[in-house]
Amino acid sequence: MKLNHLALTVTDVPATSNFLEKYFSLKPRPVAAGNINMALMDDDNGSIISLFKGEKVQYPESFHIGFIQDNEARVDEIHARFKADGFEANEPQRLHGTYTFYFKSPAGFTIEVLSVLN
Repeated sequence: MKLNHLALTVTDVPATSNFLEKYFSLKPRPVAAGNINMALMDDDNGSIISLFKGEKVQYPESFHIGFIQDNEARVDEIHARFKADGFEANEPQRLHGTYTFYFKSPAGFTIEVLSVLN
């Protein structure tokens, strides 16, 4: 079984779409192009993140989405880019068989960036 899509409610669809495209190379689907209330973003594996506009959005404390990387060096590269761009992110650490860090996205949901340790 393969995950098809995940729907997220955000207060600023275009900004969230741009963020996911810039930092995680998600590709916007043309079907939603120009729609400020909805965006569909494809990843490299055919899964979709659907973004929908909401007025007041609050995610539960434990809610997060994860982006798996091929290796620790890639996790470090992404972490360094976030820090250089002014985001607050905890330092990567080895945790539960992964090399990982978390940070709060501008849209208010938490993102985990990780690689699986061998």
